[in-house]
Amino acid sequence: MKLALVPLVILSLVVTFFVVESSITSTSEFGCDKKCELRCSRSGRRDRCLQYCGICCGKCNGCVPLGPYADKADCPCYRDLKSDKGTHKCP
Repeated sequence: MKLALVPLVILSLVVTFFVVESSITSTSEFGCDKKCELRCSRSGRRDRCLQYCGICCGKCNGCVPLGPYADKADCPCYRDLKSDKGTHKCP
């Protein structure tokens, strides 16, 4: 009976590892924090800029225009995300 529990324990440890790993790497996997820090470096509303940039970066698999004044056309996904009101969602 004890031998039957060993594979179950190992399986549960593996599943737990992958769940924790995926939650940690959701936005940090793409370097969104650093990219958004650069993108929002000259923003008047920095906290809001970082929040929305992080959301957009995660949805666009890490694509963020490089620099505060970079053209959004560099990242079509980032450029095309719209808010509920139809305005640009990404700073």
